[in-house]
Amino acid sequence: MNSDAEQRMQFVYAIRSAGVTDPRVLTAMEKIDRSQFLRGIFAERAHEDVPLPIPCGQTISQPSVVGLMTQALDVTPRDKVLEVGTGSGYQAAILSQLARRVYTVDRFRSLVLQARDVFEGMGLHNITTLVADGSHGLPEQAPFDRILVTAAAEDPPGPLLAQLRIGGIMVLPVGQSDTVQSLIRVTRTSEKGFDYDELRPVRFVPLLGGIGQE
Repeated sequence: MNSDAEQRMQFVYAIRSAGVTDPRVLTAMEKIDRSQFLRGIFAERAHEDVPLPIPCGQTISQPSVVGLMTQALDVTPRDKVLEVGTGSGYQAAILSQLARRVYTVDRFRSLVLQARDVFEGMGLHNITTLVADGSHGLPEQAPFDRILVTAAAEDPPGPLLAQLRIGGIMVLPVGQSDTVQSLIRVTRTSEKGFDYDELRPVRFVPLLGGIGQE
């Protein structure tokens, strides 16, 4: 077995071991090559289950955390999904395999343009990539069936809760940026009702407002 195939097997094993068991999520993660979203020396470490640095002081999340967040989101093939925090584009690419349409926003223009190029190169045509302040969501496209936030806020942002349809699910890290945060799943039960489930401790960059200075 060549080393690339071996690395991919270890990659899938690490994700499964972390608790990612949904076959659709596992298939999507096998199909989307993480090395496409990394540059230089870090591309060689794409199949390791570790977070890695990307430009603008951001990170590409640990694959097992990406898998667990995606699994918790419970995406169906009819869903319209909003991702807040495009970053490298890796998470959006995985969501694109599961959802009807993915809207992904980031405050850094260079990250958005780079991710857009990768999506086009991979033939992922159901992703719309935008430069925007993700803490405000994307009101013109609301409501969303699913919302995924890849940066930590102290509380679930009100505009995002408002843009979740009744019956919809949002997964996000909450807590202060200098401590370990909690990954939570929010289910909208009615016009003003939300259920909250705490999933696991995580560590993410903080959710910041405005458009990023590069």
